[in-house]
Amino acid sequence: MLDIDRWQEIGSTIRHHKLRTALTGLSVAWGIFMLVILLAAGKGLQNTAAYGFRDDAVNSIWVRSGRTTKPYRGRAVGREIQFTTADYDAARDRVPGIDHISARLHLWGEFTVTYKNQHASFDIRACHPDHLYIERTTMVRGRFINQRDLDERRKVAVIGTKVVDQLFGDEDPIGKIITIGSINYKVVGIYEDEGGEGELRKIYLPITTAQMAYGGGDRIDMFMFTVGDAPVDEAKRIEQSVRRQLARRHAFDPDDPRALWIRNNLENYEKITSVLHKIDLFVWLIGIGTILAGIVGVSNIMLISVKERTKEFGVRKAVGATPGSIVTLVVQEALLLTSVSGYFGLVAGVGLVEAINAAIPDMTAFRHPDVDVGVAAAATAILVVAGVLAGIFPAWRAARIRPVVALRDE
Repeated sequence: MLDIDRWQEIGSTIRHHKLRTALTGLSVAWGIFMLVILLAAGKGLQNTAAYGFRDDAVNSIWVRSGRTTKPYRGRAVGREIQFTTADYDAARDRVPGIDHISARLHLWGEFTVTYKNQHASFDIRACHPDHLYIERTTMVRGRFINQRDLDERRKVAVIGTKVVDQLFGDEDPIGKIITIGSINYKVVGIYEDEGGEGELRKIYLPITTAQMAYGGGDRIDMFMFTVGDAPVDEAKRIEQSVRRQLARRHAFDPDDPRALWIRNNLENYEKITSVLHKIDLFVWLIGIGTILAGIVGVSNIMLISVKERTKEFGVRKAVGATPGSIVTLVVQEALLLTSVSGYFGLVAGVGLVEAINAAIPDMTAFRHPDVDVGVAAAATAILVVAGVLAGIFPAWRAARIRPVVALRDE
């Protein structure tokens, strides 16, 4: 049952000790406020790391050719390694663990692309169907390149949404004919890509068509593949298998660091995630330390309060107050201070994070900082409980005061 008189008494005590109450509340609110800010900063770092991998599959490995820097079996250094379709076939057919795989042929330099009287220059990529999964391309209309396109060397094209805007405007491009250089292609699909505007200004062609049409022979510039659900160690094993296979096929030292350029996205992601977990742990340690400082502050303030009110408690006991009523009085004051202050700290922290998000929506280092309100509310509840526990010892001391001793207190 709500004891109105007791809460009025607590309110009166707080009004008579405004400075003490304000300092106690500030220490508690500051602890929650800093915890919210640190959690949001940690989330912002995680979002930044995830944003860096948005364009490509996290479990992908990318292989580019380079130039040898070590002599090998009588061959001089400086040899340029040129991949062919046979390298792609060998990796696909003989290296276990590969999930999706695609080669890529770049048609260097931007090609003039024409539709009716509209002309523009775009980057042209030729690839296999699995490129869709590795590049994390999202089809919004039509389809991506398929195996039949490759087998029949069809003249079809998949275009980005920026290409649509520049060449077609409001017209539906599916089924329309565009001219790339001097060759006509039928548009069969439109895609979106989270990699930015540059990724949306590309046109994809079947790799066999591009090799035939633009004199590429069986040349490919690079190939990339995914490793399914393989852990990092397994991904490294697959990477080494591909490296050794290419070293045998092109007769270079497998330990030559510049003969191949291999980017293992899964390994890189694991390293960044490990660092972020350490940062997250550090954030929690700092936040908990700040909250503990607030709890110690509440305890100290309550001890001072009990000391200041020694004579008051003695009088209360002399007129019949029980030890339980005095303990309840002190603990309820601690509960009020911590809960109200913790709430204001929580609201201020969340409000500041939301204000930053609204004012600077595309921060580079801390992308879209956010805080789990449930976690922050739980931390506030823990702080309130800890604050109540911090008030129990001063309350216990107040309850043990003997009326005669208290009345002599100066």
